[in-house]
Order: sequence, then C-alpha cells, then structure tokens
Amino acid sequence: MVTAAIPASVPRLVVAAPSSGSGKTTVATGLMAALAARGLAVSPHKVGPDYIDPGYHALATGRTGRNLDAYMCGPELVEPLFLHGARGCDIAVIEGVMGLYDGAAGEGELASTAHVAKLLRAPVVLVVDASAQSRSVAALVHGFVSFDPDVRVGGVILNKVGSDRHEVMLREALDSVGVPVLGALRRAAPVETPSRHLGLVPVAERGAAAVDAVGAMAALVSEGCDLEGLVALARGAGGLSGAAWDAGEVVRSSPPPRLEKPRVAVAGGAAFTFSYAEHAELLAAAGAEVVVFDPLRDEELPEGTRGLVIGGGFPEVYVSELSANEGLRKSVAELARGGAPVAAECAGLLYLGRELDGLPMCGVLDASARMSGRLTLGYRDCVALTDSPLAVAGTRMRGHEFHRTVVEPGAGAAPAWGMRTPQRRVEGFVEGGVHASYLHTHWAAQPSVALRFVERCRAS
Repeated sequence: MVTAAIPASVPRLVVAAPSSGSGKTTVATGLMAALAARGLAVSPHKVGPDYIDPGYHALATGRTGRNLDAYMCGPELVEPLFLHGARGCDIAVIEGVMGLYDGAAGEGELASTAHVAKLLRAPVVLVVDASAQSRSVAALVHGFVSFDPDVRVGGVILNKVGSDRHEVMLREALDSVGVPVLGALRRAAPVETPSRHLGLVPVAERGAAAVDAVGAMAALVSEGCDLEGLVALARGAGGLSGAAWDAGEVVRSSPPPRLEKPRVAVAGGAAFTFSYAEHAELLAAAGAEVVVFDPLRDEELPEGTRGLVIGGGFPEVYVSELSANEGLRKSVAELARGGAPVAAECAGLLYLGRELDGLPMCGVLDASARMSGRLTLGYRDCVALTDSPLAVAGTRMRGHEFHRTVVEPGAGAAPAWGMRTPQRRVEGFVEGGVHASYLHTHWAAQPSVALRFVERCRAS
C-alpha cells in the first residue's frame, strides 16, 4: 500500500512517450488518480501549451492542472512555476507532450518533454505502445535511453499489451536494456476518450463521462502498474534549489487598500475552457476582483464589471447557444464600446466578431469568422504593434496558435501582433480598449500585462 509518508523535497516524475498516441494521458491521469485515491496530495502538470489534458488532471487530483512551457515562459520559469503548483503536495506527476525529444520546431530541444525533465531534474517513465512489436521494443527503448545521457529514463510502462504471452516476450526483451518495467497495461475500451483536432474533448463538455473515464484510467493503472516502484522513482528525484513563483511578488506588491479593486469578468463554462490559472492569479495580485461568468448561461455580465477577459475554447461547438444569448452579447458590446479593457484570445476573438459561421456574435469587432478545413498550429514569436490594454507597442512576447477558423476582417482596427516566426505577418485587432487575437500567451512570462490591464480597468 502506498502511504502519504513522502519527504518534502517534491518527489516527481515525468510521464513521456516515443510519440503522440502512445498513451501518455491515460497513464499520467490514471497515475494521478490512483495516487490521490491512496491519500497522497498529487500536483498535476502538463508540458507545453495544452489546455485540455490539465482538465483531466484536475479531475484526477482535485487540484488545478498547470502547464510548464519553456517556450512561452522561458526555461528560467519552469522550475519556479512547478514549485508554485506543487506547494503542499506529496508528489508531482508531469505529463509530457508529443514524443520525448520533440520540441519547438527549429529550436532543438527547447520546450520538449526531455528539456523540461532536465530543468526539473526529474526521472522519466516512458510509455510505449507495444501493440505491434515484441523484441523490437528493446531497440526502441535503448534508443530513447541513450539519445541524451542527461535525461534519466527510470522505467518503462508497456501499453496496449495483447496477452500474458505478449507481456512475457516484451519483458524478456527489455531485460537486456536494463530499464525496469514498471507496468503493463492491456487495451481497455472504457478508457477510450473522444478526441477533437489533436487532443481530447474537454472535461467541461463531457460531464459525468469524463469522471467515469478518469475512474477507468485509475483502475487500469492501479491494476497494471507498480505504484510502489513509481513512487520510489519519484522520491529519487532529489531537491530543487529555486524559489516558487508567486503572483504577488512578480507584480511587486498588491495595491494599497485605498485603491479600488476593479471587477474583472473572466469567461468560463464549457465554451471557454482554455485559460492558464496564473492569469487569474496575476490579475488578483495586481488588485482586481476576479469573477467568472458563463456565456452559455449568464444573460448579462457580472454587476460592476470594469474589464473583460475571454480565453479560448471550442466556440463552434456552442455557436447556436452563444448566439441565442442575445442579452449577454449586448452586455459585452456595451462594455467594450464604453471603452472598458477587453482581452480576448482565439475563441474570445471569434465571440467578439460580427458572426461565426453565419450566426450573430457580439459585433464588437468588424470581422466575421468561419470554420475551415485547415488547422493552424504552432509556437509564435511576436511583437506588439499597437498600444493596447495588454502591452505597449514594441513589447516582445511568445505564444501559441491553435485553431481551425478563418477571420475575415473589416476596417477600423489596428493589428495586435507582428509575427516574427515562423513567417512574418500581422495578426489580431486593437480597437479602443479591445485587444483580440488568435495568439494564446502565458502572462507569467510578462507580468506587466496583468498590471497594465488592471490599471486600465481602474481608469475606465
């Protein structure tokens, strides 16, 4: 039985794989839930910009799922952000992204799972899809173990094992590699989860089905993995010497009590699930009162709203409901046209436009959007082209794009960003107090964003 008697040096391990689709999310989420069920406080983390997997991690652990992105935030913030999320926890499980050594395109190891594992000095558990191989698994694992000696692959979990005989063959092959087998999982239908684009369907859209899926993942990992061995591996990670990130410290100090706390409304609910937890923490540290509202249900913005933040999601799934909520659309338009600060990313950009797939949206921006068959995806290096509630012109930031929509702009707005990579172009809108763009950014990399936004809210 795994107990809660774990030392205070933040035991941790990284769940990685040779490639996407190997079963990282199933194993990582199942491991988080299995350890939490045994009384451990588990800190969940995800490498990269993904918003969806952290939702499943939160279900598994009861704690906020947090991202560790060495591209958007910089390598120097990975350890502080990790320690921030892991405060008060017994153990941390970090789910990787893509294949172990896959990072930002053209940037070497930057932002790869291996890079983050090295920054955190964390052992790696390699999840291998063994469904179509036997002895070859040894060559595969040997290659991943030897590719970078600074990455410590401390164990293997075999996924999609076909039978007892198949498992014996795989274990015999791996004996020659010298990496312990810490689990062998059979293919299990209850663990299959629906996907959209390149990821899972968000937790908020699935309700009880998501809870059931996480329970099935936990049962699969509990039955097929050596939990004691995994915890022992995590305990061997050793200490970290840095200090935890703190929103209050990075914005220098909270505003004096005499300053009002402007109310900032943040879109939530099933249609707008893409948001980093640190954004709300930074807004609060900068002096805002953060209130979450649901554009699918609330017919007007929270009373006294002085600023509005609308993150990403899958608005095309709820376009009819968003359009039908005419009261809220009018409330958003009135706030924006009155000059209040509005920050919108991706789905938020679509919501502020005239229409999406022919259905009316808020009409704040003279732009129409439609679904397309092309996925726009990747990290971006950019510079602010226009003064806005988020940044002064010339501010350099890094972000991530992920969408299957196309925006056809009208007239009147200035561009928000000048993209430097992967190709030079302009993107987004700045008009009045509105900053709207496809670009997802992580404000921990540029805390001045939150300070500037809250200051604008006080002035509005």
